[in-house]
Order: sequence, then C-alpha cells, then structure tokens
Amino acid sequence: METKLTLKLDESIINQAKKYALKRQKSLSRLVEDYFRGLSNDDNLEETTINPIVKELSGIIDEKDIKGWESDYAKYLEQKYE
Repeated sequence: METKLTLKLDESIINQAKKYALKRQKSLSRLVEDYFRGLSNDDNLEETTINPIVKELSGIIDEKDIKGWESDYAKYLEQKYE
C-alpha cells in the first residue's frame, strides 16, 4: 500500500535531487523509497554472517605492525621516482 509523505527541504536540494532522478530515469519518490529501503537493510548488517576465511584472517596483523606504512610507502615512491 502506498502512502503519501510530505517533506520540507531546501529548494536547491530538491532541484538537485530531481536532476539526479532524471539522469537515472527514476521518479524522486522512487529515489526516496530506495534510500529508505537501504536504511532498513543497514539495520540487518549485524545479522550478516562473516565468511569463515575472514574470521580466520581477522587479527593476524597487529595494529602496531602497520603503523607508519604510509610514510614507508611514500619513501619508497620517492626513491623509485628520483
């Protein structure tokens, strides 16, 4: 059953949303419905089963082992492209 919903939004946001919907060949109502549907799906993420391989690999690398990797990689790139 469809029910009407009234929203108050900034006019520029509405115009942007209409352009977005038009590019995707959807109605603005459909975009909002899809967005709300996605929100309710996010609530079910806690129920998602974690793959056994991911469980097995979780925690193998300690956080202290990867600290500073960005600077190490930056140094590597500097040397490589000198």
